[in-house]
Amino acid sequence: MLELHAITAGYDRHAPVIRGASLTVEPGEAVGLLGPSGCGKSTLARVAALLHRPDSGTVHLDGTPVRHWRHRAPREQRTAFGVVFQQPRLSADPRLKLTDLIAEPLRATGRRKALLPERVTELAATVGLTPDLLGRRPHEVSDGQLQRACLARALILRPRWLICDEMTAMLDASTTAALVTVVEDYRHTTGAGLLAVGHDRTLLSRWCDRTIHWETLRG
Repeated sequence: MLELHAITAGYDRHAPVIRGASLTVEPGEAVGLLGPSGCGKSTLARVAALLHRPDSGTVHLDGTPVRHWRHRAPREQRTAFGVVFQQPRLSADPRLKLTDLIAEPLRATGRRKALLPERVTELAATVGLTPDLLGRRPHEVSDGQLQRACLARALILRPRWLICDEMTAMLDASTTAALVTVVEDYRHTTGAGLLAVGHDRTLLSRWCDRTIHWETLRG
């Protein structure tokens, strides 16, 4: 289980954007977090994904308390998460070809190079990227194609938890449906838990097992 309890966090200790927020996600469960832009949803998602240390509160992962964040977190905790952000162009290295972008986590964790081509090709097909796109860089593809690559990158280590932070906010309806289908297929196949952050009530209600309204989290 992923458990966040009484989280207070922000980027200035004197003016936190989250105060006393708590939520849980069970293995295999899809939980939506609904709220308006700028309310602090993304900050809470980053805390959940171990990318941002809270000022106070606790995070437990499968019953184990999280004590370190980002690169200081143990590898088994860091690699338990796959994260897809709202703006793919801000989360993708513009110098990398899509094949290298997808493979980034494998290289960063020192996985065997022999695994790279096979796993990248498999995931590219899963997210709907054709082979000719893999040799292109971010500026040579559309936002939707780049977000497909970012989703493949999030899945490449076979995470047990997915954090999708406004993943489809910049995409058209067909691409949104395609990426949600990929996430759901992965979730049902692996039993991964999902925290989907957004402001589209209709999308979250259709996608998730339950939806939490931001106002109910605030202490």
